[in-house]
Amino acid sequence: MEIALAGDGRHGTAGKRHVDGAAAQRLRLAEALDSEDNGVSHLSLRAADPVTGLEATVHYELAKGSSVLRSWTELQARSSPLSLEYVSTFALSGLGHRRDWEEEMGLWQAANPWSGEFRWRRATLAERGLYNVGMVQYDQVGSKNRIAATSTGAWSTAEHLPMGILEDLTTGSMLAWQLEHNGAWHYEIGDRYDALYLTLSGPTAAEHQWALTLEPGETFSTVPAGLAVVPTGGIDAVAAELTAYRRRIRRPHRDNVELPVIYNDFLNGLMSDPTTAKELPLIAAASALGAEVFCIDAGWYDDENGGWWDSVGEWEPSISRFPDGGLADLIGRIRDAGMKPGLWLEPEVVGARSRIAEMLPAEAFFVRSGRRIKEWGRYQLDLRNPAARSHLDGVVDRLMADFDLAYLKLDYNIDIGAGTDLNGAAGAGLLDHNRAFLSWVSAAMDRHPGLTVEGCAAGGSRLDGASGAVFPIQSLTDQQDFAKVPPISAAAPLAITPEQSGVWASVEGAMGREQLAFSLASALLSRIHLAGRIDTLSPEQLGVVRAGVEVYKSLRASISSCVPTFPLGLPAWRDNWVAQGSRLGDRTLAIAVHRRGGGVEQSIELPAWLGEHPTATVAYPAWGADDAVVLSNAPGQAVLKVTLTEENSARLIILQA
Repeated sequence: MEIALAGDGRHGTAGKRHVDGAAAQRLRLAEALDSEDNGVSHLSLRAADPVTGLEATVHYELAKGSSVLRSWTELQARSSPLSLEYVSTFALSGLGHRRDWEEEMGLWQAANPWSGEFRWRRATLAERGLYNVGMVQYDQVGSKNRIAATSTGAWSTAEHLPMGILEDLTTGSMLAWQLEHNGAWHYEIGDRYDALYLTLSGPTAAEHQWALTLEPGETFSTVPAGLAVVPTGGIDAVAAELTAYRRRIRRPHRDNVELPVIYNDFLNGLMSDPTTAKELPLIAAASALGAEVFCIDAGWYDDENGGWWDSVGEWEPSISRFPDGGLADLIGRIRDAGMKPGLWLEPEVVGARSRIAEMLPAEAFFVRSGRRIKEWGRYQLDLRNPAARSHLDGVVDRLMADFDLAYLKLDYNIDIGAGTDLNGAAGAGLLDHNRAFLSWVSAAMDRHPGLTVEGCAAGGSRLDGASGAVFPIQSLTDQQDFAKVPPISAAAPLAITPEQSGVWASVEGAMGREQLAFSLASALLSRIHLAGRIDTLSPEQLGVVRAGVEVYKSLRASISSCVPTFPLGLPAWRDNWVAQGSRLGDRTLAIAVHRRGGGVEQSIELPAWLGEHPTATVAYPAWGADDAVVLSNAPGQAVLKVTLTEENSARLIILQA
């Protein structure tokens, strides 16, 4: 482990790197405890600092049959107060122990831009700026450089995913990791004594204004992380290991098994402007398409004709938008159409013009330097505070009592920055709030067992492992162009399980049948979030979309246990051909193939487990039955050849061993 105490500094080197803290170097192993529970092995290593009395325990978990290690660190002050500035979740040294590791080791990282999420790219360590400069032979520790990835503020994935993959380019072996926190995080790779180290952590003093003083007897636990060791199989093997691990650690929910089809009225639809008159034709169309949940998105509380952004907080239904029976009557219409109702909510914010901003106590909000923080006309609730939590409990319980909802979509459209310095450092306040928020979400679902809660934050700005362990379904993106969705949806399974990945399938009457099938195919191996002006679809177009929904329903029982694959590798943003794969059981592989441009033919090498002569069937759309054929490339190797003559067309292909 690595630890930095205020005033203690480093020993033997200096710089920005989070290694060689003096306190960490003084630690000596005091106890090693191992145990096993329900097939999960636990190892705890307890160490002590004889100078300060610090007691530090690093915890490891490993499930039987898994290659993913879970790690976190727990600190306790024993004899005197301790001021913490850095604590590693995981620390590992001795990687790539050879002089030319800068060219023979590659690092995969994922930028996560808004509406263009999951942009994975590999570069050598030299291309990332890390070199073996040869100074170890002169009794130096290393180059003092590092490759660092950091997320600040409350959007954990607004710029980068809290993930990485270190690849040995000579052998193909991989070490992959995910930090499991819905707020600030940091990881870094650097060189020490001719080898490499990796450290993972939550917030730090240097990067996030985090600090914490432990009084004697008090403890602190870091955010956890998962690390996958994959000797062979590449990215597909990493995805398989992490998918199984994420399913093991998440909160059980029936939504992850049932996978209902959801229609949401926001994207390319009502865009936060719902009324009874606008919703009724959408309800009829959604029912005809086979949707099972109908979610009324933002605006249902707005009596100001679009001026709600800085007045939210009470979450009372609009009167003017829903005359003749109000919102309750409209929700009844959803049920009458055979669907379950849902509503959108942005619980963590209170508009500056809302009465709630004055009704709640000052300590219920984020503050810095004695001033309440306002971001884009909103204040941030601090869910460490009982009054803030009680207010949100009241909102959810009232909505459930009034409307008996089956679905809540929780959004979060501001990033409040470093945190709140009420009762401590700003970064420590943010960490505690983030943990309290997920605790609150879990408690809400405990109180209302039939409720599914979707996680959303300006699209995909909180797609971290901690959120994935709580929310049964998450929004991946706000991308409105259906042609730009495939590189997002196809890359998503490396970061989130397919059955939790809400993918927009936006359709409308102006689209041709190939475009409709293209949009549906993006979601057929994940979760369908139908969207758009479905009320403008002709009977023929309704049939095209409904057929895609029916195919999805025939597959979804297998999606909840599928193994994701990347038949053409991780997609680049402007790839003409994009493919998403899903192993459905022992003998079946489904591949959604999208052509956006380029040549009309694409060959895909098939995995050896399918054998030399698998059968290929185009499951969707029906008119594409002759567009995929299996060829023999070499003994033991089959190739799928797909021919799509029209741009922005797609096929869902089922291959049987």
